Amino acid sequence: MLALKTILHATDFSPHSEYAFRLACSLARDHGAKVVVLHVVVPTPAVSYGEMIVEPDVALVQQGWDRLRQIRSPDPAVTVEHRLEQGFAAAEIVRVAEEIQADMIVLGTHGRSGLGRLLMGSVAEQVVRKAPCPVLTVRSPVHLVEPTPEASVYSLQEGS
Repeated sequence: MLALKTILHATDFSPHSEYAFRLACSLARDHGAKVVVLHVVVPTPAVSYGEMIVEPDVALVQQGWDRLRQIRSPDPAVTVEHRLEQGFAAAEIVRVAEEIQADMIVLGTHGRSGLGRLLMGSVAEQVVRKAPCPVLTVRSPVHLVEPTPEASVYSLQEGS
């Protein structure tokens, strides 16, 4: 049986990610593991004097931290840590998984196919190919794609 001590959940704050987070918390509860919630801010490229410069967007970083801090496990027995990194999503997810020695990565997928996947790429697919541990990709059931704010573990909670 797979021993889970650390589960990495990568989030883009979408309903798909929220559903995957709930599953990650359930796994953590059942295995006595902690969940590390990671959000990756993709730097904004800019051109200056003919050179491409990639700089972090301070507002996006702050917004990312604000949203990360709102994420709490539905089960108080599950320990949740928050991380924010900057870079390309798939590469940062794999790097952080290696760094924290994650036993599993859990991430939501939008389930794009065809032209949408070709144009947008698939972070989940890149992570599956390069991850140092098992990856659980979760596609939300249709009825859970648009949760109400009251039911959302990603929504602002009292006292936060």
